Amino acid sequence: MRQRILIPVLFLFTNLAFGQTAKYSNEFLSIGVGARSLSMSNASVANTMDVTSGYWNPAGLTSLQNNFDAGIMHAEYFAGIAKYDYLGGAMALDTNSYLGATIIRFGVDDIPNTTDLIDSDGNIDYDRITRFSAADYALLISYARKTSIPNLSYGANAKIIYRNIGKFAHAWGFGLDLGLQYKLDDWKFGLLARDITSTFNAWTFNEDELIIEVQDSIYNFAPENSLELTLPKLLLGVARDFPIYNKFRGLVELDLDFTFDGQRHVLIEGDPISIDPHLGIEINYNQLAFVRFGVGNFQRIEEFENKESMTFQPNFGIGIQFKGISIDYALTDIGDQSLALYSNVFSLRYSFDRK
Repeated sequence: MRQRILIPVLFLFTNLAFGQTAKYSNEFLSIGVGARSLSMSNASVANTMDVTSGYWNPAGLTSLQNNFDAGIMHAEYFAGIAKYDYLGGAMALDTNSYLGATIIRFGVDDIPNTTDLIDSDGNIDYDRITRFSAADYALLISYARKTSIPNLSYGANAKIIYRNIGKFAHAWGFGLDLGLQYKLDDWKFGLLARDITSTFNAWTFNEDELIIEVQDSIYNFAPENSLELTLPKLLLGVARDFPIYNKFRGLVELDLDFTFDGQRHVLIEGDPISIDPHLGIEINYNQLAFVRFGVGNFQRIEEFENKESMTFQPNFGIGIQFKGISIDYALTDIGDQSLALYSNVFSLRYSFDRK
């Protein structure tokens, strides 16, 4: 007698692997890095100019103010269940070329593994429960260079992705991003073609770890090995820097994210193209203290009696920068704002020159 059951945790983390072109594949790479950008609703494609450019737009590495730049960030999601970490470094190779590296991890740890809860005689033994982690990792290697055209630069990311679900399954993925930045007086323009080659994840499942045998019955959930594709996404941004009063200055950026994988639940829904706008504002005093605001994640919600309402995600943040050290904080809503699921995100950045 053979039966099949679903292991809930595995189902949640692997259901994307069955489709050839999953709409929300590798979504952990869409969260963002750096409290500054998160507080501005991820409106950073045009104005990014530090180590986080390796994620937002590699062309921004050409605007590094120092020879070396390093950054780190930690955030927790869903009341601490999930951990999100970022580590980045960038350096100037010469006056025109720049190199960067970005490491990202998004994971849930200490998940109970109950596949061995029942022994071969059908007895429940809680001492047989073990724990595992389900985590996504990404390594981005960035290269950027200034062109012969003044104020125009380009950059590229080579991405290596590793996704792991304990001993049950894992996947390797590879992809490529291309970016441009152009500055014209107080205006900044940015373009990022993310996953331009279509990023793929090749999943492998460990059937030996998934099979549960109890007496004469075999309970089994072992999907076939498969390939998961992430279709390209185009991010366009325009920003302007402007004086406010005395030593106060402001920066505003509007970004448009174009997706090509079918209708998404965003402000401008279409099939196959959807557009997700988001806006960020930064006010600084003498490049020492910063206050930031952002709004994004616009969605139309259909209510009773066919009425429709609009929801959006607000963000807020502050920052301090002094002698190459930058400390940034973001208060960001990671879910339905009516549930008050806010996260406190901190990031640290250090810039320095060669002795």
